[in-house]
Amino acid sequence: MIGPPGAGKTMLAKRLPTIIPPLTLEEALETTKIHSVAGKIDDHTALMTRRPFRSPHHTISDVALVGGGTFPQPGEISLGHNGVLFLDELPEFKRTVLEVMRQPLEDRVITISRARSTVDYPASFMLVASMNPCPCGFHNHPEKECMCSPGMVQKYLNRISGPLLDRIDIHIEVVPVNYDKLSDHGKIEKSADVRERVIRARAIQAKRFEDVKSIYSNSQMTPSMQRKYCQLDERGGRLLKTAMEVRGLSARAYDRILKVARTIADLAESENITTEHISEAINYRNLDREGWAG
Repeated sequence: MIGPPGAGKTMLAKRLPTIIPPLTLEEALETTKIHSVAGKIDDHTALMTRRPFRSPHHTISDVALVGGGTFPQPGEISLGHNGVLFLDELPEFKRTVLEVMRQPLEDRVITISRARSTVDYPASFMLVASMNPCPCGFHNHPEKECMCSPGMVQKYLNRISGPLLDRIDIHIEVVPVNYDKLSDHGKIEKSADVRERVIRARAIQAKRFEDVKSIYSNSQMTPSMQRKYCQLDERGGRLLKTAMEVRGLSARAYDRILKVARTIADLAESENITTEHISEAINYRNLDREGWAG
C-alpha cells in the first residue's frame, strides 16, 4: 500500500486478520510448533488458534528477520507462517534486510545453514507493506503540494528493488479520505461479512486443489495448474497482452496478475475469469504504471 501519511495504510493492515479465514487444525499445529521452537508460547497455550500477525520495526537485523544464531532459531519470516508479516514504512528497512525476503517469498521456505547443520523453516506468509510515495509524503496528493523533485521521488522508490517489488502481487494506492466519507453514517460492509466471502472463496480453492498435496490457494499454483485454471477468453487475453506491452511487465508479473484475477473471480463466485477480473487485477499494480513517480 502506498499513500500519504494518515490515509489509513497501517489501520488497513492491522484489520487484515479480521477478514482472513481461521486456521485449520493442520495449520494450527504447524504454527504452534514454530512458535514453540522460538519460545514464543507461554505454558498456558496448548494450541494457537489465531493466525499470527508480525510487525517488526524497520531497525530489525537480517538475522532477526530470517532467523539464525548459533543454534538456528526461526525469525520473523517464519513466525509469520500461515499469517501476516507487516512491514510498515518499507523504504526505511535496510536494503539487505529486504533482499533476504526474495527467496522465501518465492519458495515459501527459508533455509538456514551453519557449519554443524542446515535447518529448513516454513515461511508461507502474507507479506503486507506500506510506504509513503516520497520523502515528504504528498506526491500525487489531491490537495497538498509535494515538495520533492521528480528525481527525489524516484530515488525514494528505488530503495525497494525491482525484483522484490515484482514479487508483490498487489501495489495499491491508498488515497486520503475526505470529511464527508469520514462522517458518513450510512450502511457499510462489516468485516464479518467480508470474512464470510473470503471463506467461501477459500473453500472454492480448497476443492480445486483437493487432490494436490501442500497446495490450497491460488497463490501456490504451479505453471501447469495456472494454464488449467486461469484460461482467458479472447478479449481478456488481448487486454492482458496490451498491458504487458504498454507497461513492460515481466513474466512473473504476468503470473501474478493471472493468479489475482483467478482469486477475484473466486470472490465473485465466478467459474470463469472475465475481462473485468483481468482489468481489476491489472489496476492493482499501480507502481507498474509508467510515469507514476513523475
